[in-house]
Amino acid sequence: MNALAETSTLIAVVLASTLRLSVPLIAACLAGLWSERSGIVDIGLEGKMLIGAFASAAAAFASHSAWVGLVAGIVASVAFALLHGFASISQRGNQIVSGVAINLLAAGLTAVIGNAWYGEGGRTPPLEGPARFPDLVLPGATALKGVPILGPLYADVLSGHPVPVYLALLAVPLTSFVIGRTRFGLRLRAVGNDPGAVDTAGISVSSLRYRAVMISGVLCGIGGTYLSVSQAAGFLPLMTAGKGFIALTALIFAHWRAWPALGACLLFGLLDAISIRLQGAVLPGGISVPVQAIQALPYLATIILLAGFVGRAIPPRASGVPYVKER
Repeated sequence: MNALAETSTLIAVVLASTLRLSVPLIAACLAGLWSERSGIVDIGLEGKMLIGAFASAAAAFASHSAWVGLVAGIVASVAFALLHGFASISQRGNQIVSGVAINLLAAGLTAVIGNAWYGEGGRTPPLEGPARFPDLVLPGATALKGVPILGPLYADVLSGHPVPVYLALLAVPLTSFVIGRTRFGLRLRAVGNDPGAVDTAGISVSSLRYRAVMISGVLCGIGGTYLSVSQAAGFLPLMTAGKGFIALTALIFAHWRAWPALGACLLFGLLDAISIRLQGAVLPGGISVPVQAIQALPYLATIILLAGFVGRAIPPRASGVPYVKER
């Protein structure tokens, strides 16, 4: 019984860690889904999350309110999303170049402003108390904890997370429903495949695409806020650590669909959680595994999955193609 209890506890710990590590991936992956379904390639997920993380940490520290930090993170991310939209939609610029510029701008801007404001090498001061989101206990979690299997899954895995976790999870069914079952979603999918037909029907292609990139900014802001105000106790330079690019891989792996995107992000989160548990592990024969090799596992898995197991992933037909209105 003790061995079974220890195994159950270990599984619950790994799954809870998987969920926590997956949240920024889920938020960024859904953000990319909204943008790319409208025909706008979004390489700048990393930069939008990074600027959101900085703005949320700075605002939370100044106001001593995590909620103010969340709003600031979303506003900053949406501002960068609109910048990408202006370059890609209004000016019909190269969307890849614009996304890369967003990433570089966010990386440099957060470091320079952070160092100028706080003098700590780009970091913000530590966040404490109401400046961080507390963990929420879901209804009935304490009562159900003793129920075999389902109890620990509900009480230890699903319950006990801060607000941004549940916002990111809620965004999955909302995204699936809106894109798949509403008029707005139908028009959004249409503009990503055949913007000329949408324009002929008297619907503004630019308006739909701008709304999509703004939703993308909101989701990246939630992901960035989670990184700095919930997962960590402040902002660190380059703290996104490639999560925006892994989210793009998950999006391709999921073939631009919301529920498969959730599964792909959880898979990458699981690999990350396992890599953390394996740090310091010793192989049979007393061989110590280098920490760097363990930390590289999620990124190695990203390359393998994208190169060998995704298959033929076909993006929306108008993805990456600027639309020029026919006269």
